[in-house]
Amino acid sequence: MRDLHFSYPDGHSALHGVSFKLCDGDKVALVGPNGAGKSTLMLHLNGILEGKGEIELSGLRLTRDNLPVIRSMVGLVFQNPDDQLFSPTVFEDVAFGPLHMGLPEAEVRARVDSALEAVRMTSYKDRLSHHLSVGEKKRIAIATVLSMNPSVLILDEPSAGLDPRARRTLINLLRELPITMLVSTHDMRLVQELFPRTIVMDDGNIVADGLTMEILENEELLTAHGLEKP
Repeated sequence: MRDLHFSYPDGHSALHGVSFKLCDGDKVALVGPNGAGKSTLMLHLNGILEGKGEIELSGLRLTRDNLPVIRSMVGLVFQNPDDQLFSPTVFEDVAFGPLHMGLPEAEVRARVDSALEAVRMTSYKDRLSHHLSVGEKKRIAIATVLSMNPSVLILDEPSAGLDPRARRTLINLLRELPITMLVSTHDMRLVQELFPRTIVMDDGNIVADGLTMEILENEELLTAHGLEKP
């Protein structure tokens, strides 16, 4: 991302020249107070929002012409899994993306099986999505994205609303996934445990970007931007 600016229709300026780079395999936390611009930034990464600046993925610049390709490469998991799960069964939810890519049935089934195995939910294939717990829904929501074989996984507040056991299951899942990952969160213990690198945003700007260990030791920085040391 290079020099990204964005204002909402009401005139509110949400991003002020944001630039950063992810390397293949990076697991990066995105933190900051409410209203910092984190969700706005994430919605640009697969073209849901369109600001001024450049976004490039694997050498491919994000434009309207290649939006379908970029969206297959960038998997976005929303904070509320009910925004992502709308089919009657888990299988149909996870199969939705591959089906709309026009893949043959055998490939769709293979992708569903692989995605459910990755989130440890293979036995839930025939379950009704709306009957699952919040933690189970979050794992299925991640599977719906993994079935698209993305290059980058973007998650918004993945641990919000989870009980301790479901939160621990999610942490272990994210640690094991071998994929480039950008995760917006207020859960600073999650940041400390899982992410080697942290980006701090406030008021539409990146105010810090570096090793998580060093950022979490900088109490002056954390306090200035509404964050608590875990």
